[in-house]
Amino acid sequence: MCDTMVALGNATKDGSVIFAKNSDRQPNEPHIVIRIPRIKHEKGLKLKCTYIEVEQSDETYEVLLLKPSWIWGAEMGSNEFGLTIGNEAVFTKEEQGDQSLLGMDMLRIALERCKNSEEALNMLIDLLEVYGQGGNCGYEKKFTYHNSFLIADRNSAWVLETAGKYWAAERVKDIRSISNCLSIGKNYERHHPDLIKHAVDKGWCKGEKDFHFAKCYTSPLFTHLSKAKDRSSTSTKLLEGKIGSITANTMKEILRSHSDEIEGKQFAKHTINSVCMHGGFFYGDHTTGSYIAALNNHLDTHWVTGSSTPCISTFKPFWFIDGEQFAFSSQEEDKAVEYWRLRERLHRVIIENKISNLNSYINKRDELEKDIEEKINKIDIEDINANDLLEIMNYACNAEHKLTVDAIQENECDGTGIKGTPYFKRYWSNKNRRLFKEI
Repeated sequence: MCDTMVALGNATKDGSVIFAKNSDRQPNEPHIVIRIPRIKHEKGLKLKCTYIEVEQSDETYEVLLLKPSWIWGAEMGSNEFGLTIGNEAVFTKEEQGDQSLLGMDMLRIALERCKNSEEALNMLIDLLEVYGQGGNCGYEKKFTYHNSFLIADRNSAWVLETAGKYWAAERVKDIRSISNCLSIGKNYERHHPDLIKHAVDKGWCKGEKDFHFAKCYTSPLFTHLSKAKDRSSTSTKLLEGKIGSITANTMKEILRSHSDEIEGKQFAKHTINSVCMHGGFFYGDHTTGSYIAALNNHLDTHWVTGSSTPCISTFKPFWFIDGEQFAFSSQEEDKAVEYWRLRERLHRVIIENKISNLNSYINKRDELEKDIEEKINKIDIEDINANDLLEIMNYACNAEHKLTVDAIQENECDGTGIKGTPYFKRYWSNKNRRLFKEI
């Protein structure tokens, strides 16, 4: 379960394209931050993805990937040209395919080989047609689905939604939010050549006149259970209310938002219909990583938590510059997992009510984010100095690390225990036992 959104330059305060995504996965699954440089490859090589091999390209571009630790692909990420993509699980009437490409694999391939949203759209469509989609995406239990994508660059964005081998694509005009449901209706600009004919053959519509992609291809039960429409409606309304003044902070607020019935109770009750998703039920997930990208022709700024639960996490800036110590290399994935799990300790301390003053920690977190923003605002955008960016990155990472470690050490003592229903308590007790055993 996830939520992804974008605001184009005509909807933002400074003309940047601003992209944001929460990755909702199984709570103990590490969500890691990996940076891979531009690489030239020998001709004829094969590329091993999560389950299958595909043809490797002659060259792959530098990428920032935010990904489940065990999967080759990524839930979200960006490349050196500002191309940024997020992936969503969607539930359709089409049957699940055999092991092939995961949507996350397709996303990574597109980031590594494309420079803009149009190229990425074409690449994703080609991959779907050549290799198909399929395979288990679950960490502790089997979970299969089809995929949708929000694709953005510094000037434009597309939504691509799929159902098996079928697909439809819609160009974004100002703001757009997608979730775990098909959302394209009649306003698609491109589509699979047999998209309508297949729906007619299945009896889902009578013809082109009454064809509606989402209505025809959606699996209603699983889509309803995902509460995707609730979350998508929330993010869309919040974006619509700020068109013309949207900033990265707007996206932070949305990614951290909870439904009214859960606000203030999110550590004692699960929530599937909140953008900031909290686990604790037999279905539904937990937000394991969060990401925002502010894209423009001067300086792309990426905001990454590197941790779960955005309502308690710190968004830290990332830039593609040498010497940064935030992202990990593909050879350092074990360290990337350790980074995520350290921050996950804080979340579990809060779940177990072992933190004496949560508001104090949140206030310190907010002060740190404000301090980071003030340092960035002092940058001369016309004369950007890589050393200045590096200094800010290092400051943000070091300060966040100290804030996290201090919060754990100062509060990890006997608490009142996990609150909530018996099922909620048992759920998190089991998750905690497994996580700390792994650590």
